[in-house]
Amino acid sequence: MKLFSAFLFLALLLVSCGENKIKPVVNSALDETSFPTQESWDSKIIFTDEGLLRAILYTDHLMVFEDESKTLLENVKIDFYNKKGKIESVLTSKRGRVNDRTKDMFAIDSVVAVSDSGVTLRTDELVWKNKTKKIQTDRFVRIESDEEIIEGYGFESDQFLRNYEIFDITYTARNTKKKL
Repeated sequence: MKLFSAFLFLALLLVSCGENKIKPVVNSALDETSFPTQESWDSKIIFTDEGLLRAILYTDHLMVFEDESKTLLENVKIDFYNKKGKIESVLTSKRGRVNDRTKDMFAIDSVVAVSDSGVTLRTDELVWKNKTKKIQTDRFVRIESDEEIIEGYGFESDQFLRNYEIFDITYTARNTKKKL
């Protein structure tokens, strides 16, 4: 029995060492430039300016594409801080994109921005401009505050939702819901 087992082992060894190598199948449809150069999960990125905390970005999945100078984000939350280090507004969206050259951020899909003063903005897409520190969109927006509800198309504001403008107002009403 031992002789038979040794013979079987040697036979399998000789067969496996043959010249007939199996080549792996390569999917030629995949383009290596479509893969991110960096990836991260459950990320937290801290933004400072002159030593002061300005924002903290949280994302479930971050993908950097260096050749395209863009970063893609999934499930985004950004806390914006004032000069005293207090959160003044929070922005959330399902997806995001950062232009790595200009550092402008695009919030996409189910965008909600809430200020500490109780103003809530809802839209499908929003751009935060790094140079001006303003948020803007040409899409439909809904703004709710303790006093009023405003809907319309086109919007611009400071990042804290203190001074905002809706360009094409389609609906206004007094807010009858009092927050407790």
